[in-house]
Amino acid sequence: MAPSRRDCLPLAAAALAVFSSAATAQKYPTRPVRIIAAFAAGGGVDITARLIGQWLSSRLGQSFVTENRPGAGGNLGTEAVVNAPPDGHTLLLATSPNAVNATLYEKLNFNFIRDIAPVAGIIRVPMVILTHPSLPVMTVPELIAYGKANPDKLNMASAGPGSAPHMAGELFAMMAGIRMIHVAYRGQGPALSDLLGGQVQILFATTPGTSEYISTGRLRALAVTTATRAQVLPQLPTVGDFVPGYEASQWYGMGAPRSTPAEIIDILNREINAALVDPGMKARLADLGGEPLAGSPSEFGKFIAEETEKWGAVVKVAGIKPE
Repeated sequence: MAPSRRDCLPLAAAALAVFSSAATAQKYPTRPVRIIAAFAAGGGVDITARLIGQWLSSRLGQSFVTENRPGAGGNLGTEAVVNAPPDGHTLLLATSPNAVNATLYEKLNFNFIRDIAPVAGIIRVPMVILTHPSLPVMTVPELIAYGKANPDKLNMASAGPGSAPHMAGELFAMMAGIRMIHVAYRGQGPALSDLLGGQVQILFATTPGTSEYISTGRLRALAVTTATRAQVLPQLPTVGDFVPGYEASQWYGMGAPRSTPAEIIDILNREINAALVDPGMKARLADLGGEPLAGSPSEFGKFIAEETEKWGAVVKVAGIKPE
């Protein structure tokens, strides 16, 4: 028996939806794309967004323009993307604080995991434990021993509450069983300046811009925070060599508003992953200390969920509050 007109309607609607979705993906992007960097210009988020934007512009035939929207630890820019039309023309350069903020801030107008669709991981940037030469420690075990013998006498600088350096330091203190006094700054630059001046004793610093201070002996480097040795500082051991299970890094990836068509996300994922194996782009990202964080959208989503859970526990145990 031939299907009735009523039976055919759902099939026709489904076929139309598939055709419309495919057509959207074929045309994407139809106009310039905004990449929201939720932090100030000149930092790792901004630079990574611009590098990836240049790559995507050359590959997809439309401008990918970076727009800086700093404020509230990255929440202002993130909320702008959450509320944008889910058509792939507004993207977020996602980063570590997005995972931290889910617990750090009691009230947000969005749920990061629910409202931002993962597109692709870009890079993971190691941090390095830097100390002022006046601190009488040369290794991570010596730092732990000094911290236990001198509770609350280690002043630890950070780039601000909930920043990657802050969280890396708090995780270290928890796992090593020591206490440090947190001294928050508005960015890594001011924190690094006071470390050089001896006003603070220790900083878990992202690696870009630190090599000269290490090589000249103005600061002492003890270890990197990633699970394996870092290409940018291959001579240094990992913290995990002495504190089993320890790992911390700054990371960057791309996100889009929830309900962005899967076909558009797949296009962006494919092109970003292509960038991560391109020799020229790899070299430029390596200048940031970055090591590729490639994979599928679902793999990046799993990574974000794991980071959110991990840092949420640190925020709660350490009692960290936003500024």
